[in-house]
Amino acid sequence: MSMKIKAGVLVASFAILLFMVVGELGGVRASSNDGAYRQLQVYSEVLSRVRSEYVEEPNIPLVTDGALHGLLESLDANSSYLTAPEYKEYKSNKSEAKGEIGAAVSKRFGYAAVISVIPGGPADKAGIEGSDILEAIEGKSTRDLSLAEIRNLLAGQPGSNVTASVVRARRAEPKKVVITRDVVTIPPVSDKIIEDGIGYIKVDAFSKGKSQEVAGKIKSLQKQGAKKLILDLRNASEGDESEGIATANLFLNHGTITYLQGQKYPREAFNADPAKDITNLPLVVMVNRGTAGPAEIVAAAVLENARGDVVGDKTF
Repeated sequence: MSMKIKAGVLVASFAILLFMVVGELGGVRASSNDGAYRQLQVYSEVLSRVRSEYVEEPNIPLVTDGALHGLLESLDANSSYLTAPEYKEYKSNKSEAKGEIGAAVSKRFGYAAVISVIPGGPADKAGIEGSDILEAIEGKSTRDLSLAEIRNLLAGQPGSNVTASVVRARRAEPKKVVITRDVVTIPPVSDKIIEDGIGYIKVDAFSKGKSQEVAGKIKSLQKQGAKKLILDLRNASEGDESEGIATANLFLNHGTITYLQGQKYPREAFNADPAKDITNLPLVVMVNRGTAGPAEIVAAAVLENARGDVVGDKTF
């Protein structure tokens, strides 16, 4: 983004803030629909000021695209705005690309951020770590890219390379890292008996079938004499929400696991089925900043239903 465009965005941002403050001081009160129309009026007024008072004639389509990007990204890290050509490219690449880097990526501080990496995957082999910031991908600053575009750049044909500029805490300068894309295989759920009869289960992601793997490990550990269980969900951030719900149900014989609700979507609760509960052993769930998505569903269900303890860092 050029300095002129950045200046234009700053002018627009200041003008929006000014008109919102003036509106509040003027005692404007509106319903939700009236409020939406009022914001459109504010945008129209700001755009008019930019066109008439900016140092030169601005590129209005570019300014509008920037405003729409900001609008969507202000909702949450996973919301993206794509132009028609960008969306066409995204759909095409999504259907054709089979290779990945084996890392869950979102946006933090305006840039692409690695939530976690799949053990043994391309990103792991290249030395990428959870919490790394991908400042740029193929020379493009991720600050100027939507999350959809970022994921599009990271995907590609198996064996092809992608270059990222990686920023890491306590490292002064970004480091260029070349990652070779590949078809990523999720490691199987692992288990072992540790001291004092404690059964330990490690899950790296909740892809299809993982809840059944966890169920098998629970049964195996109980046969080996486990008296307590540790479910390690650290750095588990990818997978299917339904697998998270099914895994939580293995430990719960009652209560709400999670629910789905939206402005136009009535609340749908996912309650524990007593018939699917397979253990009542004391439980501890381990989490960290790399725990997200389906793994968070499991941890939250265990905690909110007082089924066990959740220990570790704040999740993603």
